[in-house]
Amino acid sequence: MSARPRPLIVALALAAAGSLALGATPAAFAAPAVPAVPAAKPVTDFPHPDLKKTYDATVKYKSEQKAIDDGYQRTDECVEDPKLGGMGYHYVNPANLGSTDPTKPAAVLYEENHKTGKRELVAVEWVVPDPDENLPRPRLFDRDFDGPFDFEPVGPHYSLHAWIFKKNPKGVFTPYNPRVHCTPCPEDHPKA
Repeated sequence: MSARPRPLIVALALAAAGSLALGATPAAFAAPAVPAVPAAKPVTDFPHPDLKKTYDATVKYKSEQKAIDDGYQRTDECVEDPKLGGMGYHYVNPANLGSTDPTKPAAVLYEENHKTGKRELVAVEWVVPDPDENLPRPRLFDRDFDGPFDFEPVGPHYSLHAWIFKKNPKGVFTPYNPRVHCTPCPEDHPKA
């Protein structure tokens, strides 16, 4: 507790409040003319607490240029399955291949906004290569990675997706998202 006597603290508080009130104009007490924009609601509904770390580390990649600047290589190949949905464009950071660190996904995934033509961040993915096909299945967020898969240029590997920027009705960790499309769909351009 402070060594100052209580009456002195009260007097200082009253003096400060009084000087603020005397210096204020009537307009300072009026309601603002434009309603304040509510603060963005923080994302808190992740199925695993470490996904918050992932979100905090990757939200900056909503700027496609920031992802490129940080070593994620842009691609013009979009991944989509007609029955399962899409994954989008995988921007891979070779330095993060093999990572199981929640803050260092190997890829950030983008979907083209067919109205604006801009790419929007939708998900992240961890990729663990297994060239000799002898690794134990990696785990992250208390779940096993999917795979193994074998396709170029990665070769045999395990992967784990996390749809933390666009809701996936099939689940956060499901590889494909039925709401992601590589080509324009009717819902992208509703009829008037």
